[in-house]
Amino acid sequence: MQPDTRKLLTTGSAIFLTGAVAAALMLTVFGGVSKQGPSTTGGWLALMLAIGCLPTGVLTLLLGLAKLFGDRNKP
Repeated sequence: MQPDTRKLLTTGSAIFLTGAVAAALMLTVFGGVSKQGPSTTGGWLALMLAIGCLPTGVLTLLLGLAKLFGDRNKP
């Protein structure tokens, strides 16, 4: 595995896990979510963090995995 591939996978995992933790905290610690959205300011901040981190983390992980599989086919 090349160092840049490892960096992509590490960064993607960290970003995704940050978003997952923010979403879990929003649903549990920060008062949950109703039809109008989160009930506290911390819940709104966690929602914004999750909305930013989850898609970015998934796309970075997909890029890293594609690079990993592409590197495996090279001699």
